[in-house]
Amino acid sequence: MNIPDGVSVEIQGNLMKVKGPKATLEKKFDDKTVAIAVEGKEVNVTLKKKATRKHRAASNAIEAHLKNMFEGSQGDFTKKLQVVYAHFPVSIEVKEKKVLIKNFLGEKVPREAKVIGNTKVAAAGQEITVSGNDKEAVGQTASNLVRATKIVKKDIRVFQDGIYYLQG
Repeated sequence: MNIPDGVSVEIQGNLMKVKGPKATLEKKFDDKTVAIAVEGKEVNVTLKKKATRKHRAASNAIEAHLKNMFEGSQGDFTKKLQVVYAHFPVSIEVKEKKVLIKNFLGEKVPREAKVIGNTKVAAAGQEITVSGNDKEAVGQTASNLVRATKIVKKDIRVFQDGIYYLQG
């Protein structure tokens, strides 16, 4: 796999470090199954064990993580969400590492969603934008927002309130 221009990769034991113009990302991997070597402008991921389906999957997953780290070190990943309500007007408030969802279904206590890593959450009206350099953290933060507004013990055909993805 080729390393893009302006990006450097370091391997220290079972830790991958990718440094780019926008960010530095780190990720641990299983060094018992896979060996990663940096040679010039290339990163080679090789299997240490017999090439079974499980081990090839681990190797391909690490390659995918590296590709995402290359992209994230050069720019941001963004997910857009929309707040939908029919019964009670919902308001969103971002506080440090938490997002508070107030007045959801008329509840007095606000629902909370955790913000993962260095992800930035911006709420403007009924649109929420989740952005950051780490693709996994952005996706998990967006998922936390969607899951925080899951409706339980009510007919979801009638109560369609919640936070939904607009685009990936």
